[in-house]
Amino acid sequence: MLSLPTLTFPPKPLSIIPKSSFSGIQIRQKCPVSVLLPSIKMTRSSVIMMAKKDEELKEIRAKTTEEINEEVVDLKGELLMLRLQKSTRNEFKSSEFRRMRKRIARMLTVKREREIEEGVGKRLSRKLDRQWKRSIVVRPPPSLKKLQEEEAAAEAEKSA
Repeated sequence: MLSLPTLTFPPKPLSIIPKSSFSGIQIRQKCPVSVLLPSIKMTRSSVIMMAKKDEELKEIRAKTTEEINEEVVDLKGELLMLRLQKSTRNEFKSSEFRRMRKRIARMLTVKREREIEEGVGKRLSRKLDRQWKRSIVVRPPPSLKKLQEEEAAAEAEKSA
């Protein structure tokens, strides 16, 4: 039998960091455990935000499905008004877009939860949703109604 010579390499010391072509900052200390493990840090503001969302969900769940549908139509009208204000470059709060979309999504989620409790399947739910959307009568959103009433009151004061 042929015997091959065996090569043994000296063990590498653990404290030496190998050199690389990276010329940036090298961190030689071990990272703390809190950096390695994703943790949720809750501040006071996030706790308050969660409480507000919980209150809003309780409020939504207290409504009937018809009331939810009516409010969704109103909120979609408000979204349209915001888009019109944006396109005409009037002053508006851009945060309202996100707030309204989230509120609409919460309402539609509660509506779908109720459908699931009743045993309505996904396919039938979409069919009912399409029928509901076709049956919506277009009407001005509440903010536009309020604006029109204020303008009418201002004109009445001017003419009087």
